[in-house]
Amino acid sequence: MRRKIQGFHRDEQGDWVAELDCGHGQHVRHQPPWSSRPWTLTREGRTGRLGTELDCARCDEPAAS
Repeated sequence: MRRKIQGFHRDEQGDWVAELDCGHGQHVRHQPPWSSRPWTLTREGRTGRLGTELDCARCDEPAAS
């Protein structure tokens, strides 16, 4: 499910995590060649992504019974 980025924080290892409007977080690592997200490396880059959407895998999970 597509969710908007509301902010960012760093996890225990120092990697950036996008804070989504659903309340979940998603890592947004820049690890070429697996993921190319150079915008995560600067404050301006991260700020420029506020309001954009990411797929939230946790929202896509079936609800627990």
